[in-house]
Amino acid sequence: MKLLRTALLAATAAMTALPALADSIKIGEINHYKRLAAFAEPYKKGIELALSEINGAGGVMGKDLEFIFRDDQGDPAEAVKIAEDLMTREGTVMITGSILSHVGLAISSFANEKGYVYLAAEPLADSLVWSSGNPYTYRLRASTWVQAAMLAEEAAKTDAIKYATIAPNYAYGQDAVAAFKANLKRLKPEVEFVAEQWPALFKIDAGAEAQAIERAKPDAIYNVTFGTDLAKFVREGGDRGLFDGRKVYGLLTGEPEYLDPLGDEAPEGWFVTGYPWYDLPEGPGADFVAAYQDATGETPKIGSLVGYMTAQSIAAALTRAGATDSESIRAAFEDLTIEDTPIGTLHYRALDNQSNMGAYVGTLAVKDGKGVMVDWEYKAPAPYMPTDEEIMAMRPAE
Repeated sequence: MKLLRTALLAATAAMTALPALADSIKIGEINHYKRLAAFAEPYKKGIELALSEINGAGGVMGKDLEFIFRDDQGDPAEAVKIAEDLMTREGTVMITGSILSHVGLAISSFANEKGYVYLAAEPLADSLVWSSGNPYTYRLRASTWVQAAMLAEEAAKTDAIKYATIAPNYAYGQDAVAAFKANLKRLKPEVEFVAEQWPALFKIDAGAEAQAIERAKPDAIYNVTFGTDLAKFVREGGDRGLFDGRKVYGLLTGEPEYLDPLGDEAPEGWFVTGYPWYDLPEGPGADFVAAYQDATGETPKIGSLVGYMTAQSIAAALTRAGATDSESIRAAFEDLTIEDTPIGTLHYRALDNQSNMGAYVGTLAVKDGKGVMVDWEYKAPAPYMPTDEEIMAMRPAE
């Protein structure tokens, strides 16, 4: 009897020591808030907008949905440490976040080892859901392969034969170049790649890179730089006439996070992936833009859209699961469908845990002193994916 009474007292003490767990369902969000603030801060605001709508409508399973935000400084080891702390001490039920692919891959590996669900909101490396895929990792954004294939499709329509590439030397950049080369070679076997430049991430020597590309005399250039690296490359390449008379294809270059800082130096005529929020027709996409501007007083970035849809996805998975244990959440994400997102119906397929979020592609122009995308279209990912059989062959056996 004494042992029973002691156990009951201990259980009561444990419950009263964690009152917050009964008030909300917590999600661990890990990102590079200082290192990549241009993306991460709008992303956080997109999450917060979605949470205000979700919780205003009654929350999830009768509880508020709460995100616990942590900064990993862009360090994979720090991200894993934070993930462990969030799941074991903070009471979060799953993990989300990350922008940089090598950080996302580290979190994904850790989540698989521990049996924690991880929604990779932004990391674009193909390996995340293919060669390094696992049952506990899902991804929202369209993969590198898909976006590169969209650019390769456009490039194949031109007379360009000789290509140069420039990409940051880490998982995302490497995947981006490999995907563009494979897709363009498939569409136009006669193309040649005459130069490949691999600057360290955010440490580009843009003048030297531009000179090296010019020496190779390519007909066209494929650019994967972003952030401060992109700004330096655009400026140095423009000053040297590198882009004159050449087609340039830019992965992510049309995203407002990276395009807006260029101002009137935005490179006109580049064909890019991006986010033309300022030109969306009436419908869910424009409704999101209006709601975001009303809530924040700012114009949205692609990060804003990704953050908003991340919270939508998690709320829908938890609602479908009806529980907060990892196995229930993991199962709920399989073939999960969410209606009324800013891109329409969002679906996570069971084949590789990848969503059907597509990408906007178009041409850069300068209007009113800033870069914009013109002649753009939104493309669904399905036509650009490898076959189901090819994907299954890439994924590790489960």
